[in-house]
Amino acid sequence: MNEGDSVDSLIRLERLSKCFGTGATRISAVQDVTFSVGPGEVLGFLGPNGAGKSTTMKMLTGYLPPTSGRAVVCGRDVQADPMWVKERLGYLPEGAPAYPDMTPESFLKFCARVRGLMGKTGAEAVSRAVALTHLEGVLRQPIETLSKGFKRRVGLAQAVLHRPPVLVMDEPTDGLDPNQKHEVRKLIRDMAREGGRAIVLSTHILEEVEAVCTRVVVIARGRVVADSTPASLAAGSRYRGAVTISLAPPTGRSPRDVLASLEEAAHVEDLGAARTPAGDLVTYTVLPRAGKDLLGAVERAARAGGWRVDQMRLEPGRLDDVFRDLTGGASR
Repeated sequence: MNEGDSVDSLIRLERLSKCFGTGATRISAVQDVTFSVGPGEVLGFLGPNGAGKSTTMKMLTGYLPPTSGRAVVCGRDVQADPMWVKERLGYLPEGAPAYPDMTPESFLKFCARVRGLMGKTGAEAVSRAVALTHLEGVLRQPIETLSKGFKRRVGLAQAVLHRPPVLVMDEPTDGLDPNQKHEVRKLIRDMAREGGRAIVLSTHILEEVEAVCTRVVVIARGRVVADSTPASLAAGSRYRGAVTISLAPPTGRSPRDVLASLEEAAHVEDLGAARTPAGDLVTYTVLPRAGKDLLGAVERAARAGGWRVDQMRLEPGRLDDVFRDLTGGASR
């Protein structure tokens, strides 16, 4: 670390705002966004389309100047010391742009030279980034001929090439298959933990947030509406303490009617029927009344009815439910 690096927060946004246009056409895209990210943290930056995520990321990385407020990386103002900051920052922008006529190998060697990584040091940096992102099979293939997933991996490789202490990624697993997503998410967790990096991950994939992120900031209509851990946010869901049950359709009274009649139940969602190797099953999610032990009540109802239960689980809460409540479907 050099001067300015030894700080508690590797990323700090202070009342960051951005407006476009003037007069009657003036649009406020980001308003007073404030948060910080420390070493080892993976911050999930969430919001509906048009909420201001990409604009905030561009100000953080120096691609857009703020209208007011400031972004600080490793103790230095992004606008005051842009080159110093960019030496310590890895950025994977939306779409992972690259020169289409270059190969991944030539592109990464070019990026290494731009970063001042020459000779053996540059070659080792490229080899390490290639191994991390599993690009060995397409190194000499023109980038324009690669699949969307491989293009994304090339973009990720250039972002981590110089081992930056700060990593900013916009939809890093976009276009990847499930196995590739698993690999990239593991890579993100490992980089945060082992390298002490501060990572900001902008995504609309809530599963990704739960799998990778240690903290979540939610933005809607350009403003921060939540800053917490994924578990704490999910705990505010109306599904916390709900019970989902799958069972063989019994004769007699409908299980839905039985579940709806429970004193501990506030509402029953019918998730439909399905044919499975275990036979025909019907599935319901029962939402609890506040302060009631719903799981015990559902178990007693199942025993009393002689139901053949295939699965029963207690819901910890759902991040997507909280996200909808916080954003109100907001988009711009």
